[in-house]
Amino acid sequence: MDPTLVLAPLVNALWWLIPLALLGALLKSPRVKGIVGEHLVRLALGLRLDRATYRAVHDLTLPTPDGTTQIDHVVVSRYGVFVIETKNMKGWIFGGERQAQWTQKIYQHTSRFQNPLLQNYKHVKALQALLDVPPETIHSVVSFVGDSTFKTPMPENVTQGARFIGYIRSFRDPVFSEAAVEAILRRIAGGRLKPGLATHRAHVRSLETRSDPLAERRCPKCGSALVLRTVKKGPRAGDQFWGCSTYPRCRVMQPLG
Repeated sequence: MDPTLVLAPLVNALWWLIPLALLGALLKSPRVKGIVGEHLVRLALGLRLDRATYRAVHDLTLPTPDGTTQIDHVVVSRYGVFVIETKNMKGWIFGGERQAQWTQKIYQHTSRFQNPLLQNYKHVKALQALLDVPPETIHSVVSFVGDSTFKTPMPENVTQGARFIGYIRSFRDPVFSEAAVEAILRRIAGGRLKPGLATHRAHVRSLETRSDPLAERRCPKCGSALVLRTVKKGPRAGDQFWGCSTYPRCRVMQPLG
């Protein structure tokens, strides 16, 4: 028997495995996983919240003194403004409200990621600066989607699955009039950078600059230069961090990494 007659079906079968493998790798990439997670939250917002009461804005990029910041979702209602950070992750999640880094554990693999509450804090402050509304009317929400399990107690605004919907609905005291809601939406529309690939690329470059230890850093609050400082006392004595050059007028600090 001609060997090519035997090998041809096997080659054809293996040929179809190549695009499947590429698709599998693509779906596992952080960028694609993030997009999938954001669309799941977007879908839940559209299906589970009354659109006449809760007005959603997605993929919001705002300018900041040190570059730009990108917000996954903002929900505007008479009951407040809700800033939602989405995490599409699996495995066990460990973290504390004030810890700089949280931990993800999948079987024997352990990795660390930025505390999403601290990450969302910058989003909240950027939106507050744009809207000029009382800080107590803007609420930070973190939504974990995917097959993840919290292994440490989490604050009520850190949710799993669609439970962020219940958290948003738990605010029942009106803090804005209908006219104020419309004004907030107009300010967001006027203050955001134009959605699209160009804005996303510029935001990525901004993030890369901030992560470069040799690049000039600007204070996210006042825009002044950040300078390298050293902790002088306490258990962290000797550790370095970035501090605003206008201290003590501005007390912003950022980790070295």
